[in-house]
Parts: sequence; structure tokens; C-alpha cells
Amino acid sequence: MGKVNLEHFKTILLKKRQEILNGGLLKSTEDLQISSDDLADEADLAQSVINQQVTFNMRQRELSKLRAIEEALERVEDGTYGFCDDCDEPIGKKRLENQPWTTLCITHAEEQEREQGRFGRVG
Repeated sequence: MGKVNLEHFKTILLKKRQEILNGGLLKSTEDLQISSDDLADEADLAQSVINQQVTFNMRQRELSKLRAIEEALERVEDGTYGFCDDCDEPIGKKRLENQPWTTLCITHAEEQEREQGRFGRVG
């Protein structure tokens, strides 16, 4: 991948990282606490627990994306950015534009999704 393209994707990755860090989702603890008012009513308590779970899942996704962005920035620096982890072939520019932190080409990403669908839905 050329230097111009690397700089382009580095800029995108840095912007995405800032969006996550400045977005407030990782800093907010409002939904992670149960109000003492909710303890009296089972329906309110259940809603609070559901809200907590949704917030927790959203935070986990953002943290995972942030980790992937940091790893992608490391790959930019060491010159391995833009190549599939499975086949070492270049990842398509369109895919990198859409998901700049990806480590897999579209073929291997789809294969991984099929495998996760097959084995990931236990219980």
C-alpha cells in the first residue's frame, strides 16, 4: 500500500478513535447504576437491568472497536496494514474505507462469519 493511502487510512483511524473517546458512551455511568427508587417495583428493576445490559453491550462493542483501531494504527506504523491475516493478500480499498480496522479480506471475513454462525450460537 502506498504512503498516500497509508496516511489516508491513518487519518480515518485517528478520527474514528477520537469519535469513540469523545462520544461519551465510555465515560457515562448513568445506566450502569440502579436507582433506589427502582428497587421497590419489580418492573422498574427489570427495566433497569435491561438498560444496564444494553449499555454494557454497547460499551463492550465500542471498547472492542477501539482496541481494533489501536491495533490497526500499529499495523500502519509497522507496514503490515491493509493485508489479510489469513491469506496475506491486500484487503480491498472499499472494505478498508468501510471498516478501516479490519484484519481480513472480504472472503475470509465472510468465511469467519459463517463459522461463527455455525458454532457461535450455542444454547
